[in-house]
Amino acid sequence: MDVAVVGGGVTGCACAHLLAQAGLRVRLHEARQIAGGASGRNGGFALRGGAPAYDAAREQLGAERAATLWRLTERYLERLAELAGDAFRRTGSLRLAADSSERDELEAEYDALSEDGFAAELRDELPAPLAGRFAGAMFQPGDGSLQPARWVRRLAERAAEAGAELREHERLDSLDELDADQVVVATDGYTAGLLPELDAAVTPTRGQVIATEPVERRLFSCPHYARHGYEYWQQAPDGRVVAGGFRDRAMDEEQTAEEETTPLIQGHLERFVAGLLGEQPAVAYRWSGIFGTTEDRLPLVGRMPEHENVWVSVGYSGHGNVMGLACGELVARAILGDARPELELFEPARLVSA
Repeated sequence: MDVAVVGGGVTGCACAHLLAQAGLRVRLHEARQIAGGASGRNGGFALRGGAPAYDAAREQLGAERAATLWRLTERYLERLAELAGDAFRRTGSLRLAADSSERDELEAEYDALSEDGFAAELRDELPAPLAGRFAGAMFQPGDGSLQPARWVRRLAERAAEAGAELREHERLDSLDELDADQVVVATDGYTAGLLPELDAAVTPTRGQVIATEPVERRLFSCPHYARHGYEYWQQAPDGRVVAGGFRDRAMDEEQTAEEETTPLIQGHLERFVAGLLGEQPAVAYRWSGIFGTTEDRLPLVGRMPEHENVWVSVGYSGHGNVMGLACGELVARAILGDARPELELFEPARLVSA
């Protein structure tokens, strides 16, 4: 086998797809089913950029590298639209300020984006039920909404059609079980035990979500998020309100690899949605997913230090829907001998000790 890919989420499927298209023999191993992890268990936000706001990213990375990252994700929003079909809707997204302090932060990000030529719109006048609840907003027109599990399964189908072998319900306890020239670990927050040094750099983090029964009123035309992403929601085409967040209400408990919902966070989500709608809709579905966070909130992508034939792409810090597609293809291209300069943004050696 030329390449073994571990993880059947967006990253693993994207990597396997590109490698198989190039004629390599590829086998993908997924412990459960395709999209069974965070790639199919999130709130369906397809956003440009990374976990830090753009102005913070400029301070952290420098202006040129931050712009490179944002341009990469803009390109991959287009790539997602090309591959996902009706699992993706180009809606834009709305970042909301919960108070005057967050409004100042929002304006600082808007100024930085505008200065560097990225499209964004400040909005002072908000419609019901946002008016009076939030202190302003920034609309980002290129973003979109996903049906995440449908999208990843569609990507997996493309990989299989290109010749990749997909093995579901095949859990690995060690990379030593793999017989391949190259190995790609694409497990985001589900890395436990495969590479101990990676476990030390990636913290599993739980995100909890609810979906209501369909609501007749069309109130939210795009993904919304506030309080630095600790509140996020959108309204699906069938009228359901899908809402997640509030892990800051129990941060220590939510730094876990346990995929279960908790009464505390679920209660916050229910009350939040009731406050938005002015009524308590019935909750049809509850779920959680585990994503990986890193110290600097940027993923680890590339060849692992001291592991000549092992590549990783993990740690998206809650922004994996677009970034996971981008990074899966970046790793595939590097394996094919076409290492792109964007890989330098995510060099694993910055956080992983050999």
